[in-house]
Amino acid sequence: MPKLKTKSGAKKRFKITGTGKVMYAQAGKRHGMIKRTNKQIRNLRGTSALFKTDGDNIKKYFLPNG
Repeated sequence: MPKLKTKSGAKKRFKITGTGKVMYAQAGKRHGMIKRTNKQIRNLRGTSALFKTDGDNIKKYFLPNG
């Protein structure tokens, strides 16, 4: 059997924590900040964890070696 390759788009977008959670950068902060309220911008800071089932799919199909 050939080795499974990690999807290169996924390796740039997701990180797996030590406990197995999948972390991702929140969407909506690339451009158009003038339209958004300060509260929205503040709440979009940092990273957040995917729900467990979504994270399991990412790990299985996109990050098999992660």
